[in-house]
Amino acid sequence: MPDLRHTRKNIKIAIAVMAGIDLLAAAVYFSPLVGSAETRRQEMNRLQADLTIKTRLVEPLRNLPQKVVLANQQVVDFYKRRFPAQDSQIPSELGKLAAANSVTIEQVKYSSKEPGPGRLQLVEMQADLSGTYVSLARFINALERNEMLFIINSVTLGSEQAGPIKLQMKLETYLKAGA
Repeated sequence: MPDLRHTRKNIKIAIAVMAGIDLLAAAVYFSPLVGSAETRRQEMNRLQADLTIKTRLVEPLRNLPQKVVLANQQVVDFYKRRFPAQDSQIPSELGKLAAANSVTIEQVKYSSKEPGPGRLQLVEMQADLSGTYVSLARFINALERNEMLFIINSVTLGSEQAGPIKLQMKLETYLKAGA
């Protein structure tokens, strides 16, 4: 016959352990450490807002490998279109722009530096130009918008009592070295 005293003792121990667990669960539920339902809801809303902000911050990094490939293609295209490969292309382009805008090139001095990073050689120019105010303004605008990269460093207006306006311009461009 089973020992009832031993079974009764085990049942009392099990009931005592479950009662202790119930008391512990009630204490945790009503404890200020867990907080109220409203506090938990506010915390959830704050965390959701943080997640939204961080998602927006990493948005530019999506598809990064494809963006790098596209950027490399754009750099190669930029080099092909914007930098001349031969010295003769620079005065030729300058002459075309001057002729198209009724500007006379009186003198141009070229000086070039050693190739720098990206295998580009700096070419500095000092040009003496003449024309009407409107034609010179159009020439400068065309120079800035030209496919070939021209950087205007300074423009000095000469004074003439009669006749065309004289203009001295310092500008630079880059030449593909070793091309």
